[in-house]
Amino acid sequence: MSPRFISFDEGEARLDWLGLVAAMEAGHALPKATIKDSFLYRGDDTILSRAAWIDGLGALVKTATVFPGNVAKGRPMIGGAVTLFDDAVGTLSAVIDFTLVTKWKTAADSLLAARRLAPDAARVLIVGAGTVGHSVRQAFGAGFPGAAFEVWNRNPARAGEMASAYPDTEAAPDLEAAVRAADIIVGCTMATEPWLKGAWLREGQHVNLIGAYRPDMREADDAALMRARVFVDSYETTLEHIGELKLPLEAGSIAREHVLADYYTLEAFTPGGLTFFKNGGGAHLDLMTARYILDQFA
Repeated sequence: MSPRFISFDEGEARLDWLGLVAAMEAGHALPKATIKDSFLYRGDDTILSRAAWIDGLGALVKTATVFPGNVAKGRPMIGGAVTLFDDAVGTLSAVIDFTLVTKWKTAADSLLAARRLAPDAARVLIVGAGTVGHSVRQAFGAGFPGAAFEVWNRNPARAGEMASAYPDTEAAPDLEAAVRAADIIVGCTMATEPWLKGAWLREGQHVNLIGAYRPDMREADDAALMRARVFVDSYETTLEHIGELKLPLEAGSIAREHVLADYYTLEAFTPGGLTFFKNGGGAHLDLMTARYILDQFA
């Protein structure tokens, strides 16, 4: 059978957030993924390839090109493609739009944790009004129907624009007040210094952070982590690679045992107290997402 080529628009028309969350849960019941990242550099340009193999599901290579100079040329800074391979014989099963896989993987990853750690949430705050913020609003709108949403952004105009694009969504004028009022706080920023203060948080809230992805990036301060029950999607992609956990672990603010579970022990993701989830991503989640996308065309 010839491989399937799936565009962004073609995929968007068929996908369902709760369906993908269920696929991620099922994927973590399979043997643990083998994952590997590789980087190539040319000056400021980067090619990142992430590979994953899950016995019984298949294999994937997701390649991203990051060319910062493209912005001045009026071209996208980030490009790439996802290739999905058959588990039994290794043949190419599909080539899927890079942006489609990344969008759905990232937001569904956080939604899976939020639905387990804060199933009764009625107020959701999204911090950051960029591309990921919009994806989160779509995903959490499906996962928490009937919830009220607020959006805070450093640029209030962008928060207002995003809020106007969705029902039951308002722009938050004050970050601290919005954090204190929310049941779920989702961070989607490019911050390198924490904007979320542990002193603002209360028992029963759920913090779900996506933004930090480099060793020098953080969205929450040490106090937030020290007060919370902490969970991650993958130990391998978070503890030693992302500043959100790497820095407080190295400083001794928290111990390794403070991070209670990743998705390979989903039964540990139970509500109660103040909960904290760090979304680190990983090629295995891209694989689960790509397989789910392809299955919608069967």
